[in-house]
Amino acid sequence: MTILAIESSCDDSSAAVIIDGKLHSNIVASQAIHQKWGGVVPELASRAHQQHIVPVVAEALATAKITKSDLNAIAFTRGPGLLGSLLVGTSFAKALALGLNIPLIDVHHMQAHVLAHFIDEPKPQFPFLCLTVSGGHTQIVFVRSALDMEIIGETQDDAVGEAFDKTAKLLNLPYPGGPLIDKYAKEGNPLRFEFPTVEMQGLNYSFSGIKTAFLYFLQKETAKNPNFVEENIKDICASMQHTLIKILLQKLKKAAKQYKIKDIAIAGGVSANSGLRAELQKLGDELVWNVYIPQFQYCTDNAGMIAMAAHFKAEKGEFCGQDVSPMPRMEW
Repeated sequence: MTILAIESSCDDSSAAVIIDGKLHSNIVASQAIHQKWGGVVPELASRAHQQHIVPVVAEALATAKITKSDLNAIAFTRGPGLLGSLLVGTSFAKALALGLNIPLIDVHHMQAHVLAHFIDEPKPQFPFLCLTVSGGHTQIVFVRSALDMEIIGETQDDAVGEAFDKTAKLLNLPYPGGPLIDKYAKEGNPLRFEFPTVEMQGLNYSFSGIKTAFLYFLQKETAKNPNFVEENIKDICASMQHTLIKILLQKLKKAAKQYKIKDIAIAGGVSANSGLRAELQKLGDELVWNVYIPQFQYCTDNAGMIAMAAHFKAEKGEFCGQDVSPMPRMEW
């Protein structure tokens, strides 16, 4: 079974080829145009996808050493994501599948993040817990099987990725700011500054309060010292990152105990954060967890994870028709 997968949910255009469950190519074209605006501009993103999609698909096929006539199915991200961006990938996939007279496979973007763990060894054993963390999502997912997942905890307002982005913006760091916070945090004191946290019921999260508290913190300190940020940037980043990671792992620890699960994974763009990766491994060693952390290339949006999710759906014969349409707020 040879599947071409397309990912276009936000600002990365990507194509990948998977053959019998083994990934043979994973090409990603990022969009630098958004740096000028300090965040993703949806209309610009969809236009850039139109420019990138044919080249990335061509490169994915060439890298896998196949032609389009070798394909058995076309997979694509149906949602969630930006409508304009999703439309580009969906339309391209539908047209190519129609032209080749082969089936379509629609993939849920966040479920694909979870299944990225099955691209390479080691692979988690079912059932396992996966903390999915990105700019738009913060969820604890109970994964019974590749096609049976349940959200058991999630943010009630903002995602943790938004908290990182907002922190970076308030510090006047260029977009994307998350990696820069991570970079500065490595050299800072994580206990220098304290930020308040909100305790939500059950396994849910809340990050809106800490963003507001951080804004007031900066206003107060810069009023006393206009050079406060420049003089303390490393400690500020380290302290904020430490607090956000502590919030994430407290609920993950609670979930693991509640569900009696020892296989713990992370996924999504924020899982590339070195502080989170290190603290999760440290907690895993302490609690005797089997911790699964994806390679950096599979943390951010990529078609490799879409291909892996499509592989599992194809095994069960779960295809979709040409009447399919993108779903920006796609439910589980």
